[in-house]
Amino acid sequence: MPHDWNTMNSVITIRTLGDNLTYLCQYGQNEAIVVDPGDSSPVLSVLDKQGLTLRTILATHHHFDHTAGVADLKRRTACTVVGGDRRIAGIDKVVGDGQILTFGNKTILVLATPGHTRTSVCYYLRPSGDGSSPILWTGDTLFIGGCGRLLECDARSMWESLDKLASLPDETLVYCGHDYTLENYEFALSIEPGNEAVKRRIEEIRQGGNTVPSTMSEEKTTNVFLRAGTPEIKAALGMTQARAVEVFAESRRRKDVF
Repeated sequence: MPHDWNTMNSVITIRTLGDNLTYLCQYGQNEAIVVDPGDSSPVLSVLDKQGLTLRTILATHHHFDHTAGVADLKRRTACTVVGGDRRIAGIDKVVGDGQILTFGNKTILVLATPGHTRTSVCYYLRPSGDGSSPILWTGDTLFIGGCGRLLECDARSMWESLDKLASLPDETLVYCGHDYTLENYEFALSIEPGNEAVKRRIEEIRQGGNTVPSTMSEEKTTNVFLRAGTPEIKAALGMTQARAVEVFAESRRRKDVF
């Protein structure tokens, strides 16, 4: 399976299954966690190349394209599988909102983010005092410029989850579960054609710029779903008197048929 990777703040991004994104994060001397392994082969390749030992898999939700590599990785490395849903095959530890996971000098806060699924979680890697930015792995809850489909929950659940994520520090690096970035920005322009920040990002991507990670600050400027409560998006949708959750629901409906 073709794949590539790049490193930023000790995170290695591995592309699998086309547009799926798996992440490997080093801690300690040579230990690692992996987030949402949709395929074991490229993960094993990176572990070998980097000389890392896989200790833990973090799953954001139970869908197969995010967990298909779990069983093989667990068999080969004896790692621990962590997630928010017992439907994740091979899971060892079910976690919930507010739990803290510790990996060497790194701590990860579990954030319950129902919307795409009932038990979706995101993982927030807090700053460790070494000058690195905080990191958020969002699975299929928040995408760069977008959000996940509402498969097991209603619009209110997803909106509340997105609002929770938007409260994280602006410098938080956002690593999502799929690279739908260009399509998401094109949709944003269909709603708000005058958004210069979105136009700039589209041009950067078309010229070969990275799509992942984004920052929470950038998402709050360019992500039409996070901006559902703003006067600009309300006006663009002809919903000036509507509540933010209603505007979000209409935006999500339009994206479903975009």
